[in-house]
Amino acid sequence: MLKSLTRLWLSGVKQAAKAQRSQQRKLLKSLLPKPPAKARRKPVKAAVTSLTPPKAPRKAAAPVPTAAGIRLPGKWMAFYYSSLADGGKLPARRMPYWLYIPANAPVGPLPLVVMLHGCEQSAEQFARGTRMNALAEQKGFAVAYPQQSLRGHPNRCWHWYERTTQDGGDDVRLIAGIIDKVCAAYPIDRGRVYAAGLSAGAGMANILALRHPDKIAAVGLHSGPVFGAGHSTTGAYGVMQLGASHLAEHAIRTLLEGAASFPVMPAILIQGREDRVVRRINQDQLEAQFRLINRLGADSAEPPVDKPARTSGRRQSHAYRIRDYRHGRRILLRVCDVAQLDHAWSGGDCSLKYNACAGPDASRMMWDFFSRHRR
Repeated sequence: MLKSLTRLWLSGVKQAAKAQRSQQRKLLKSLLPKPPAKARRKPVKAAVTSLTPPKAPRKAAAPVPTAAGIRLPGKWMAFYYSSLADGGKLPARRMPYWLYIPANAPVGPLPLVVMLHGCEQSAEQFARGTRMNALAEQKGFAVAYPQQSLRGHPNRCWHWYERTTQDGGDDVRLIAGIIDKVCAAYPIDRGRVYAAGLSAGAGMANILALRHPDKIAAVGLHSGPVFGAGHSTTGAYGVMQLGASHLAEHAIRTLLEGAASFPVMPAILIQGREDRVVRRINQDQLEAQFRLINRLGADSAEPPVDKPARTSGRRQSHAYRIRDYRHGRRILLRVCDVAQLDHAWSGGDCSLKYNACAGPDASRMMWDFFSRHRR
């Protein structure tokens, strides 16, 4: 029965995809695992297998180049994080990740931004596309890029829609472990650890923040699905297109009931108005969820600010609108709608998939927001 329903759903997705742009077709197909024979790829090589800084590492990845071909001076390193078996019941798992430590590091502990890629992206592609390492070099913070393994999903999709993941298990535990190891091995300010992601990565960054508010000081979601619904590949597609309806509020209220001492979770939400992959209703529902999380009433909303489209030399920026919600002097929620932007990182390197060259610069907007907050 399940196989018949899966075949029926796949047939429907293929028919609907013909009417959508190629970008949407590719991303929707990436939610579904390919046949095992096609999933066999060479494993990612790790530069080091432990986060304890060795005196002479076996190998470190070359400095990641910027879009202009200029190599950054900081350290760009590859690692694996391995989890321990859970009481002998679960096998140990490992997750590859990359870490950028800026050469222009300030005196004292560094802030850390955890970046989670979308489907059909690798950690290195996400770093290049968002240009977050270049910004880290300018501003003086570290960046970690956990990567979904090909064993976890043949298209590197995070399972944000599964109940176990939403409850904080599976890959969420591994990412939380990566944060702990990086903080233990490098001079990281544990009060300034932030999470950000695109699409499925935004879904995971959200879950990470909601399940580990003791670790995450603020979260940035770009084109992300609403929290608390899906629970299957079919359901995931429904959430991406239609949101979660009444389940969105129920999911947050259930979360808060289970954590009476849940602190506030500052969030910045960025969404393209032309996104047909994760439609804008998700941002509306995420906005409502974070208003609940941060106890933001109607009087906390400031008048929206409209920024016009502009061109400066070869650089362009789409028009966009910002809505802020404050508690006292703190902006706890910022919502950004970008005109003419589809399912892509705003202001990124458009030579790579799921990145739009035209601004506003999502990476800079996220860091400007993060830098205001400390756990």
